[in-house]
Order: sequence, then structure tokens, then C-alpha cells
Amino acid sequence: MTDHKNPIDQALDVFVYAPLGFLFSARETIPQLAEKGRGFVAAARMMGEFAIGQGREQAGRAVRQATDQAGQTLSVVGGLTARRPEPPRRAPAPPAPAAPAAAPTPAAQTPPPPPAAEVEAEPTSNGQVPAPGVETLAIPGYDTLSASQVVQRLDGLAPDELEAVRAYEEASRKRKTILARVQQLQSGT
Repeated sequence: MTDHKNPIDQALDVFVYAPLGFLFSARETIPQLAEKGRGFVAAARMMGEFAIGQGREQAGRAVRQATDQAGQTLSVVGGLTARRPEPPRRAPAPPAPAAPAAAPTPAAQTPPPPPAAEVEAEPTSNGQVPAPGVETLAIPGYDTLSASQVVQRLDGLAPDELEAVRAYEEASRKRKTILARVQQLQSGT
């Protein structure tokens, strides 16, 4: 057979002989073609699911980073432009019940010890003052808050409370956003 057929033979091959050949071999050919098609569809589905999963993961990461950066930026910028009103202070603890009347003794006339937040920390053997415990900070749930949430709560703190937050943050997580805002508040800018 020659490679170059006349146009009539080519038309007969395409429109007559090929369809007849397909009809007679359809029982054998169709199941093979269907199996190949299923394989291609399964592979395409698996690659699509993988691509979608990777895309979701990367998009989620990008959104979380953008949210954190925006929150930190807004809290720092918002803290510089407008001072928020101070939140209400905690009520002092009620006085201890009076002891039965007895002759006053010198020990009974000594003032009660100051609260834990006001106690000056004693330097350790290496000369450093230990950081206050998280339970003594004026911000409840401090360790569960993000940097932007802590920065929002700093404006209403007293100077000694700001210093306690600074010391705790320096000794633990060293978050720059919090430390910078505490420094701004302490310097009065």
C-alpha cells in the first residue's frame, strides 16, 4: 500500500471502512476505551483535589498573616492617634474583719503587706530582677491574647502596671509590638 492515496480512497477509509471496522470491533474496543477514560478521569480528579487542598492551605496562611499584620498596624497607629478612655479600675479588696477587742500590741499596729503587684522583686544571685508572674498582670488572660489584643488594653494601665507588662514580656515572648507600645506609653508620646 502506498502512503499517498487518492482523495476518493481516503474518503472511503474515513466514511465507510473505519465506521464498519469500529462496529465489528466495538465489543472489544469500547470496554478498553471506557477503562482508559475512567483512569484519566480518576487521575485528573486526584490532581484537582490535591491542587485545591494546597490552594486552600496557602490562602488560609496568607489571610492569617495579613490579618495579624493589619491588626498590629492598626493597633499601633490607633494607639498613636487617639487615646482611649481608661477602663474602670478594679475595686480594692474589702477590709479584713475586725479582731475581737484586745489590748493593742506592737505587732497588731504594723500595716498589712502590699499586694503582690506592688512588691519590689529581689534581685537573683546573678543580679537580675525576676519578671512578675502572669497572674499579677492587670490584663486578665494575658497569655491567651494576641499582640494586637494586648496593645489595645495597654492604654488604660497605670505606670506600675505597664512596667509589670514590660518586664513579663521581656522575660517571656519578647513581642516587639507590645514592647514598643509600652515604651511609647511610658515615655508619654
